Amino acid sequence: MGDPQVTVNNLSKIEEGKPHTLSFMANPKYEDYVYSTLASVVIVNKTFIPVRPVKTTLIKVEDAYQAFTKLLHTYNGKNGHHVTGIQQPSYIASGATTGENVFVGAFAHIGEGATIGKNVKIHAGVYIGDHATVGDDCILYPGVKVYQKCQIGSRVIIHANAVVGSDGFGFARRKDGSYEKIPQTGNVVIEDDVEIGANTTIDSATLGSTIIRKGVKLDNLIQVAHNVEIGEHTVIAALVGISGSTKIGKRCIIAGQVGIAGHLEIADDIIIGAQAGVSKSFTTPGLTLLGAPAYEVNESKKIFIATRRLPDTIQKVAKLEAELEALKKKLGNDGK
Repeated sequence: MGDPQVTVNNLSKIEEGKPHTLSFMANPKYEDYVYSTLASVVIVNKTFIPVRPVKTTLIKVEDAYQAFTKLLHTYNGKNGHHVTGIQQPSYIASGATTGENVFVGAFAHIGEGATIGKNVKIHAGVYIGDHATVGDDCILYPGVKVYQKCQIGSRVIIHANAVVGSDGFGFARRKDGSYEKIPQTGNVVIEDDVEIGANTTIDSATLGSTIIRKGVKLDNLIQVAHNVEIGEHTVIAALVGISGSTKIGKRCIIAGQVGIAGHLEIADDIIIGAQAGVSKSFTTPGLTLLGAPAYEVNESKKIFIATRRLPDTIQKVAKLEAELEALKKKLGNDGK
């Protein structure tokens, strides 16, 4: 629908569309912008039927969001993501192995015995420790630190200043109240197609491995403690903290600022609302949890409603107590 000869040379949000740009509309709440946008082309779902005249050219597809995502991948690929070569100064140990078409940025360090797959992009200031493994087609952005023996799968993206494999928070309390550090001898295993946000930290296991399963997406500023396991395709928003040895299931959704205590089990397909405090295991799949401490959503709503009524309830109780005291005095005087 529109001009089949139209050309575009950039991308834009539909509400900020400019001539010669391409945008998309997948969420119905943005429909009004279809009629007013200056974007030259807008990708929409096949189910979209305009109710007013449309000035822009529409391209109808099965899934507008997925189609636009594929275009973004293409756009990114033409903007610096195909760089190769070794910049100097950088350090690659003589015993390290690197695959074809690798890019190593300035001041990067690749340790002894490390293995780097093909098409990997290692940006400036990245540290990869001894005997660490990075699979094919990964991107490690500036300042990423991967400690010794950690294993990273293929097509993993790790954003700036994330740390993989730092020591877990393990200390034994002595009789005098001081603490002795417990050696952290394990590693971190990150499977394929994982994305890790900037400044996120994933601690090495005390023994064994901290494991981030296939397809997990971690936002910025997340703390994953030692021996945690996060199941396939789970997504976790910023400022979440997960304590040691907790196991999180597949396809879970964890909103921002959630705190999860240690040695717990979270079943598959569980949704945890923002700022929840999870202090016990939830082993029934598919629950939605809210609140601190976290409860199943219906129970949490009851608690929330009861909490909102507390001021009125306190006033009523105080009034009843006063009336009871007055009644006691009256009965006492009558008894005399």
